[in-house]
Amino acid sequence: MFTKKTLITIPQYLLPHHLLSILMSKLTHCENTVWKNLFIKQIVKCYKVNMNESATSDINKFKSFNDFFTRELKADARTFTNQKNDIACPADGAISQVGKIEGGQIFQAKGKHYSTIDLVGGDSDLAKLFENGSFATIYLSPKDYHRLHMPLTGTLKEMIHIPGRLFSVNKTTTESVDRLFARNERVIALFETEAGPMAMILVGAIFVSSIETVWHGVVTPPTISKIRTWKYDNNAPTLRIGAEMGRFNMGSTIIVLFGKDKTLWINNLIADKTVKLGEKIGSILTTI
Repeated sequence: MFTKKTLITIPQYLLPHHLLSILMSKLTHCENTVWKNLFIKQIVKCYKVNMNESATSDINKFKSFNDFFTRELKADARTFTNQKNDIACPADGAISQVGKIEGGQIFQAKGKHYSTIDLVGGDSDLAKLFENGSFATIYLSPKDYHRLHMPLTGTLKEMIHIPGRLFSVNKTTTESVDRLFARNERVIALFETEAGPMAMILVGAIFVSSIETVWHGVVTPPTISKIRTWKYDNNAPTLRIGAEMGRFNMGSTIIVLFGKDKTLWINNLIADKTVKLGEKIGSILTTI
């Protein structure tokens, strides 16, 4: 029997996800002043975007809607935790789910899980690094700041681009579509940190026109049919806690993974909790 939520999400199976994202990209990068200002005003009004936090508050100064969407914050808009062994929140948003990785499965929503190995594109060696580890999934809505920052200082080891669908990642869809985060297009950044391996997984969604990282630039598009991998064995960049590591050109979700017995989330980090970039969300239990 279909639930109301299932009926709402059925059309997403039929939509041409990537074509819609290409069209959205053209619209969001359009520099027509009338169009981009109207679009920005509607989003600010509809989602109650706090422009007082933006380094640029005058919408006329944004060259496109995407320029507004990936806007920089004022230097004092967020404070990063500076206590030893603290894990900082990598984004503004809301907790989708958080917890332990059990039996190779990550909790998505009531009655729905997806496997770590599917999430990382079938790489069993990579999945093993996070066996019985911990995860936090953070959803970024249209009102949120859309740059992503480091929760810990880390040295980049590998980046993987995994092609896939572009289902919405809002609450209704995550509660209805099986294995959503292991089906959507995503970019995985693997870092070595004082808590051991840490994966930051940037998950695409419908209308997300691209995903970028600071060391590579735009990773997607293009969207291709095969997994792409970049190794950083030589001259690997090290990013300090709080440093920008990437951004979504339109909203989506970031998933952070840690290994077994390496971290502990704070007690009140629960589903639907609003979180802010830089605040403490957990602690390191052991160092390598």
